[in-house]
Amino acid sequence: MPLRIVHYNDPALRKKGEKITVFDAALAALAAEMVEAMHEAHGIGLAAQQIGRPLQLCVVDLRDVEAGFDWELDGSKPPLELFMPMVVVNPKLTPQPATADATAEEGCLSFPDIRGEVARPAAITARYRDERGIPHLLKCDGLLARCLQHEADHLNGVLFIDRMAKKVRAGLDPEIKSLAQQSRLAKPAEKL
Repeated sequence: MPLRIVHYNDPALRKKGEKITVFDAALAALAAEMVEAMHEAHGIGLAAQQIGRPLQLCVVDLRDVEAGFDWELDGSKPPLELFMPMVVVNPKLTPQPATADATAEEGCLSFPDIRGEVARPAAITARYRDERGIPHLLKCDGLLARCLQHEADHLNGVLFIDRMAKKVRAGLDPEIKSLAQQSRLAKPAEKL
């Protein structure tokens, strides 16, 4: 059964994910299902909260976008095809020294058709484990850095609308309220 991506106002989106301590076949299977759900939804990232599971787990795949970003994974620069889709477990992200913020438009699979400008550090260092528990160190910028920050926010119950400037968020409030209403109305029908 394919995973269902929850929409805004689902309580799971505001839950901080539990740290993952067991790296087993069940975790690898969940990560693979998340990658499939992300691809079906035409997304580039998906966090466990978005499928109703409060875990420190997300997946990212930027193979199909124009690579306007740079990366170094574990001290080298492998082709994207060798490490994507990425399974990111228990990430710790830090802005790279002397990195300015960059503002760009973001969307979210839990906010269909809603997009807005968000400022984030332009370059980050990410320490994380993959689905097998192997530790990695990734330095990146551009869209890869933005995507990882967006997904890591999800893992802590933070949504991209929380990061928007008040003026940007205010302009989207009617659509956000409409989505919240749709989510509330959809809940009773799912229980039938």
